[in-house]
Amino acid sequence: QVQLAESGGGLVQPGDSLRLSCVASTRSFINYFLAWFRQAPGKEREFVASIDRLSHGVSYSDSAKGRFTISRDNAKNTLYLQANNLKPEDTAVYFCAATVLGPVTNAREYSWWGQGTQVTVSS
Repeated sequence: QVQLAESGGGLVQPGDSLRLSCVASTRSFINYFLAWFRQAPGKEREFVASIDRLSHGVSYSDSAKGRFTISRDNAKNTLYLQANNLKPEDTAVYFCAATVLGPVTNAREYSWWGQGTQVTVSS
């Protein structure tokens, strides 16, 4: 079992940056593959980025490539998402998620979820 808690969201202007964090309450953080998803109003939850247990492999959605960076600190039980050059279309609730299945991109493969943190990009 793992509990996840996101933070770092907020209201920013286009072109700004944010760093989202997700702290996990578990003794075995390193056993989990982690990911960020997001959900905009009226839309389905979509994959943003994933990272494997030792940070050897990462994956990004097309919209995140080149602007977002996923990372983790296993010593601090924390997952990060550095989001740069934010655009209005990045506005969504961002969720962190954990799975033991592997570096998957389908939300259905993730068993544990945080409550989400709101990111709003607007001028």
